[in-house]
Amino acid sequence: MTGVGIVGLGFMAATHLKALRQVRGARLAALCNPSGRHLDGDFSSVAGNVGDNAPLKLDMAGVKSYRSHAEMLADPAVQLVDICAPTLAHSELAIAALRAGKHVLCEKPLARTSQLAREIAAAAASAKTFFMPAMCVRFLPSWSWLKAAIDDRRYGRVLSARFERVAEPPGWSQQTFLDGAKSGGALLDLHVHDVDFVQFCFGRPLSVSASGYSKLSGEIDHVAASYRVASGAMVHAEGAWAMTPGFGFDMAYRVNFENATADYRLTRSATEVRLFEKGQPPKTLTFDGPDGYVGELQYLVDCIQSGQPPTLVTVADGVSAVEICEAEAETIRTGQEVMLAGA
Repeated sequence: MTGVGIVGLGFMAATHLKALRQVRGARLAALCNPSGRHLDGDFSSVAGNVGDNAPLKLDMAGVKSYRSHAEMLADPAVQLVDICAPTLAHSELAIAALRAGKHVLCEKPLARTSQLAREIAAAAASAKTFFMPAMCVRFLPSWSWLKAAIDDRRYGRVLSARFERVAEPPGWSQQTFLDGAKSGGALLDLHVHDVDFVQFCFGRPLSVSASGYSKLSGEIDHVAASYRVASGAMVHAEGAWAMTPGFGFDMAYRVNFENATADYRLTRSATEVRLFEKGQPPKTLTFDGPDGYVGELQYLVDCIQSGQPPTLVTVADGVSAVEICEAEAETIRTGQEVMLAGA
């Protein structure tokens, strides 16, 4: 069994803990939180914008509790460190864990800036253990189906693709999320999911142009971006946490192929995709597999136990996603299209 130590014990940690219950070959070995909150395993008061929000109270038998990250890293029972701490802490925590000889899963965004993200990548490159950014959307069944459909061209080439991730302001950890200097605003914390999925499906964009505004955090809280990609497809993504309270959370995609249109919307169904295929009646595809959090954890644990480094999502992908978000912020400031190096 791979022993997992989770650092940072807010809503995302609770989400990972629920997912970990479904992961083969892994067990919870430790919890770490400098504030001491939730070290007793009681997450009943924790809620957020995804998942079932069912109260979580852990059986702490065999699970150690730490207020010191360094002390948790010294625990041989912990082989995989799962970083669910605020974004500003990612680089310090990830590099320390890698240097301690631990495998690392790090929540998105990889870091607050691309420079810090590249420092993590450098540490991962010299480590003997594995590092993976937690880009859960790549593992969502209805989204991984879309990636496969794009890759194998079962409906012809993609003509256009639009991704959307919009929400009311976060109702938890507002002192972090709504301080853009810490979180990067919705641009970096929320929209990064779709930035990453765009590069997953179409490769790193050649350039980006975007519009956006700040409403809550001092950074970009609503962004609409257009990407120029190598295939020539028309690709857009919108991200926001600036909707009026009560709006909730929604994510969606609409992809128009030469011979079909695929349409997904979370508020309609978390597990269904509407498919409109040329010459056929509309159909609904249903995907009942594990969610993206289970998927990413299972994938990394399988990589660790097989000795094969992760390739489905890499530290370079995490760096690139932050770089693209920064390019979007630049184009919002200047009004000019930004070319992306290395595309």
